[in-house]
Amino acid sequence: MQPVKGGPGFTEGFIKQEEPVSRQEQLPAADSRKPLALINRGGCQQEQAEGWDGDGAAIGLGPRTEGGIWCFCAPLGDIWRGSSFQVDKDSDFPLQNLPYGVFSTKEEPRHRIGVAIGDQILDLSVIKHLFNGPALAKHQHVFDQPTLNAFMGLGPAAWREARALLQALLSATEPTLRDNAGLRKRAFVPQASATMHLPAHIGDYTDFYSSRQHATNVGIMFRGKENALMPNWLHLPVGYHGRASSVVVSGTPIRRPVGQMKPDNDKPPVFGACKRLDIELEMAFFVGPGNKYGEPIPISRAHEHIFGMVLMNDWSARDIQKWEYVPLGPFLSKSFGTTISPWVVTMEALMPFVLPNPVQDPKPLPYLRDEEPYTFDINLFVAIKGEGMSTPTTICRSNFKHMYWTMKQQLAHHSINGCNLRPGDLLASGTISGPEPESFGSMLELSWNGTKEIPIGSGQSRKFLQDGDEIILTGYCQGSGYRVGFGQCSGKILPAVSGP
Repeated sequence: MQPVKGGPGFTEGFIKQEEPVSRQEQLPAADSRKPLALINRGGCQQEQAEGWDGDGAAIGLGPRTEGGIWCFCAPLGDIWRGSSFQVDKDSDFPLQNLPYGVFSTKEEPRHRIGVAIGDQILDLSVIKHLFNGPALAKHQHVFDQPTLNAFMGLGPAAWREARALLQALLSATEPTLRDNAGLRKRAFVPQASATMHLPAHIGDYTDFYSSRQHATNVGIMFRGKENALMPNWLHLPVGYHGRASSVVVSGTPIRRPVGQMKPDNDKPPVFGACKRLDIELEMAFFVGPGNKYGEPIPISRAHEHIFGMVLMNDWSARDIQKWEYVPLGPFLSKSFGTTISPWVVTMEALMPFVLPNPVQDPKPLPYLRDEEPYTFDINLFVAIKGEGMSTPTTICRSNFKHMYWTMKQQLAHHSINGCNLRPGDLLASGTISGPEPESFGSMLELSWNGTKEIPIGSGQSRKFLQDGDEIILTGYCQGSGYRVGFGQCSGKILPAVSGP
């Protein structure tokens, strides 16, 4: 295959690499403990052979292929430098990102799929006829749906093909959008004019507990240092089934929950509004193709079932949780609300930011052993804005790289008993806490179970959330002169409803 520099002739078809690129050529041995050089800005083998400078990963190059990779092998840096879109270097949504979301406008209230580029949204329902490659030509209808589920379910070949086309369409050398003012006017919508919605119909939602530092912190608080981790924690990714119906998109207000609490061990439980309302900094991934009931997903193929990631705030009522969680785990203390960011950042966009996963000791059981145990370098932040405050204050700086159990392990464990996953299912990481106090991903940890004040600016402090507080989660991967970001995941606390 000869590389095509720019985009001439791209609308006539995709370029196929006839020989599959093996896993071993793309990823180093699991114990090398080095960033994945080829994926991490190295581009594809063809780029390296041609002497390109590796200014970005090869467009459409994924970590596995079956029968060849469909990609548009132009160096991403060339496309970016020549793009007709001027995107600020601090924007979350440059050409290297292209996350998917669902939006509507006042003029057109129909929910439709779009891709974020700078401060604009490219409406894929308007350009669906351009998706004419081998994986998408018969599935153009997926871009005219009110959710991403159908597209998620098509799998990696379709995802790569779509990304390749979108990056080519947005390049300065491709005339399809550049020279058609009428099409551009219909296809682009300012983000400021759009209302964002949940990106998928979430049939099921599972929350894991995969940060060793978070689990250790909470264990020390309630069981002491000697018994911080439960006996099973280092052997399996602990998780529980959450409530999908109360997963809401960023910007949705969160009502302070009510429930039973037992503030005094010597007195009966009481009913009332939660007094220890907390946040949990998490990330979550959407499942792509599912698996048949009774057929587990092996860890070697788990990545083929992971579509992309979002930010997530797993709001938590700590006082309700403390009383109710024995023996089956949290219920009302979690099910009142979970917030996710609206833009789904694809795994292809994140691959340049791969890092080796922390060593797992003891070694997991065989079904959880991954020959390629990588994670991602994603900077994460939590900010709080109290009612009446003009600007938010950052109270947590963390990173996804601190997670112990990987997404692939979570997926493999979830399905090992034959549980069937479906496109659009949401699997969350659990609270993300790092080794330093400022990287703790919950107010429970930041205040150390309410024993410390958390400064939030303007002379105010918090131990837990007050009515009117707004929490804003952000995150991004830092590239060379650009960032791949997730936008915002925010919610404001409303007062509790009056009791019965």
